[in-house]
Amino acid sequence: MTEELSSVIGGPVGKHAVIGRQRWFTALRVILLLAVVFLCFGWFAKAACIQQAPVGPGGELGLDWSGSRQYVAMCYSDTVPLYGAERLDQGAFPYKKSWEETKADGSSQIRYMEYPVLAGLYQYGSMVVGKAWNSLSFLPQALPVVVYFNVVALGLAVAWLVTVWATAIAAGRRIWDAALVAVSPLVIVHGFTNFDALATAFALTGLLAWAKKKPVLAGVLIGLGGATKLYPLLFLGPLLVLCWRTGKMREWGIAAGAAIGAWLAVNLPLALLYPSGWYEFFRLNSERGADPDSLYNVVTSFTGWTGFDGPLYPGDKPLVLNAVTLVLFAIVCALIAYIGTTAPTRPRLAQLVFLVVAGFLLTNKVWSPQYSLWLVPLAVLALPHRRILLAWMTIDAFVWFPRMYYYLGVENKGLPEQWFTATVVVRDVAVIGLCALIVRQIYRPAEDLIRNGSAVDPLGGVLDGAADRTTTARKVTYSGRAV
Repeated sequence: MTEELSSVIGGPVGKHAVIGRQRWFTALRVILLLAVVFLCFGWFAKAACIQQAPVGPGGELGLDWSGSRQYVAMCYSDTVPLYGAERLDQGAFPYKKSWEETKADGSSQIRYMEYPVLAGLYQYGSMVVGKAWNSLSFLPQALPVVVYFNVVALGLAVAWLVTVWATAIAAGRRIWDAALVAVSPLVIVHGFTNFDALATAFALTGLLAWAKKKPVLAGVLIGLGGATKLYPLLFLGPLLVLCWRTGKMREWGIAAGAAIGAWLAVNLPLALLYPSGWYEFFRLNSERGADPDSLYNVVTSFTGWTGFDGPLYPGDKPLVLNAVTLVLFAIVCALIAYIGTTAPTRPRLAQLVFLVVAGFLLTNKVWSPQYSLWLVPLAVLALPHRRILLAWMTIDAFVWFPRMYYYLGVENKGLPEQWFTATVVVRDVAVIGLCALIVRQIYRPAEDLIRNGSAVDPLGGVLDGAADRTTTARKVTYSGRAV
């Protein structure tokens, strides 16, 4: 029967066929090619928002966002409005340039670049490249913001390819699992929504460096990731738990020291030169309320609850909400640490890292939609069940559509808020389900496809093969043999 079906593509494999020794179309190259294709889909998904039209009073060209195109076409990207909002169109250096902004209560606020240092410098560098392009008349020309967007997108595409590459190498013998990172629906929707691909590149290469037993390099990459988006610094928690369990605290100290050193090396100069501008990111995050995609706003949406702090006036900080999110995340971390130290078989690094990052997103007051990209490579390395992961990614990507039509407004034929927040609930339930499956496999390692009947952790690095220092761990059977 198999031979008959194979006749459609040329028949069964012959005696002299060479399998697994392709010189060009290796698994890694095919996966990277798929990633390029889906990144192109992602660019086309945003292309409607960089269309030009004669929108000025004298017929001057400008971005055509008429009719709320950014929401109707669902092509919104933070990159486009930030070009003007962060004063990049003026050639301003981030963290040095300030401007005055009128708040809702009529008072004024001095504003600066609102992103972590490497993300801000990336925007500045992209602006410089874009302006250099526009200055060369022999090159194809477009509006400065359009050129800027394309420069940013090119760099983000390279960063995502690095993420895919690092995931594929880290996956080891299950390299094809990384194809899920390449073809994730979230790449189409959010690959170019913000600058998160930069952070995933640092995060995954950091994990790969740890897997290759290079704790210094791992720490540096994690620290640089933390200077782009803070979440890679969370990786130090799972590493601490596993290093404590195996008595490898020296290696953890080296990695943590390198991470802190790299973060300081990037941040300290700007913090000393432009302290107010550097602090802007932290100030804004302490003052902002519950994000539309957060669980706290979901409760408000369906119940009319006014929040932990009650009604807030412009300029008020949600102090109680800030404390609640911190306490909830601390509880989540404590539970993960308990699992990591008491599970009969030592969990894999990717499993604990996914749990920590997912726990952070679920308990945080901010879950910007593009943050879901953080979870994609971690989920593939932690739980390589392709159908389950593809279902979650599809659900998560779908949240974007009601979100855009909620922002459009009911008066403009948009959707009521509850249509959007209902999809947020479904997404959060899906992520919680992934966490539950990972915890189940931690306690039932025989069901873990990565282990495949062994205690090997592809990301373990110095931890792999190390004996536990805990005396409570009991023997677990893999495929009939005790470990």
